[in-house]
Amino acid sequence: MLKNYFKIAIAVLKRRKFFTFISLFGISFTLTILIVLTAFIDKVIGDDYPDKKRDRSLYINRIEENGKDNNSSATLSFSFLTRYAGSLKTAEKMTIFSEFRGTNTYVNNKKISINYKYTDANYWDILEYQFLEGKPFTRQQVDNGEKVAVISADIKKEYFGDVASVVGKYIEADNVQYRVSGVVKSLPITSYMLYSDIYLPYTVSKKAYKGTGYKGEYMAILLAPSKADVAKMHDEYEQVVGKIPMESKEFTEIHSHADSYVVGYVNTGNEKKSGMLYALTAIGSFVFLFMLLPTLNLVNINITRIMERSSEIGVRKAFGASSGTLVYQFIVENIILTLLGGVIGFILSVIALYFINEMNLIANLELTINFTVLFCGLVVCLFFGLLSGVYPAWRMSKLNVVNALKAQ
Repeated sequence: MLKNYFKIAIAVLKRRKFFTFISLFGISFTLTILIVLTAFIDKVIGDDYPDKKRDRSLYINRIEENGKDNNSSATLSFSFLTRYAGSLKTAEKMTIFSEFRGTNTYVNNKKISINYKYTDANYWDILEYQFLEGKPFTRQQVDNGEKVAVISADIKKEYFGDVASVVGKYIEADNVQYRVSGVVKSLPITSYMLYSDIYLPYTVSKKAYKGTGYKGEYMAILLAPSKADVAKMHDEYEQVVGKIPMESKEFTEIHSHADSYVVGYVNTGNEKKSGMLYALTAIGSFVFLFMLLPTLNLVNINITRIMERSSEIGVRKAFGASSGTLVYQFIVENIILTLLGGVIGFILSVIALYFINEMNLIANLELTINFTVLFCGLVVCLFFGLLSGVYPAWRMSKLNVVNALKAQ
């Protein structure tokens, strides 16, 4: 019986080519957009290079001070992180590093834009950058304020050209010469907390990093001894922050959190406006609307198809076909249509991701299909195929035999 329904469905799809095209286009285009979007999100927040110990880590990247008439939010100062985050007994290690900043340098009269950030020595212990050559700078070099640098593979190629090794060579940034100690695999800029072209010891910073203020340009990662200690480390930091004295009389509250990577990534720096809630709401609304529109379109098209097949329905009813049989047939037809659209959507997604990667719109961001997401997408297609087929099928089952035959 199911085989016959399948044959009928294919025949109907071939007979109404325009409706079939519109339906398949809506389904496949929707699925393509969703797969590309999820591939981007998965790469941005799911890629664990270079923080492969993410399951043991908490990220501190904002501090917010609130008062009656004044609110202020920013990244943190080096002294704040050293004094308070560094006092945690649960944390096995902590690294402090700055935001990336931009500057220009020149090679053979050619201007090159360079992003740089400052780190401590623990940065290279907690994070697992892939060193293509050389090694990270040491704690002693940091303490001595030596002008050394770890650079990315991209900036190596752009600054030095195609040379075998650049370890020991000098690179200029912000009018200062730094000796290259190592080259690491490049990161996409979407990994904004860890991204940079050049990594420098914080002790060579031209800005004072020993000030007593709470705000600055630094962030931190706390590393717990095990996964089981992460929650305890989080609670300990919350307790420490709760005891911090106000920096100024104009403020009455201080907020700073040690969060997981995903929560820290979307941190808005506003205690009353959760970045995670905003992100989930925005993505959820986008997905819902994007799925709802083609579903409504498919419902309308299905109703039109039913009206055009009223005589066929009347004849089948006249020969004893039950309403349940007709409903089942039409739902099967609709599911076949949506699954066919899902297959086309998958093929289009592969093509779209290939061209996006080839165009290199975001350097070092290589998008791939998440097969879990693909499976969920096909399940969603099946669900919406059922949803968009139930109402039209119900309408079809209610057609009066005489009226249906008269429609011919």
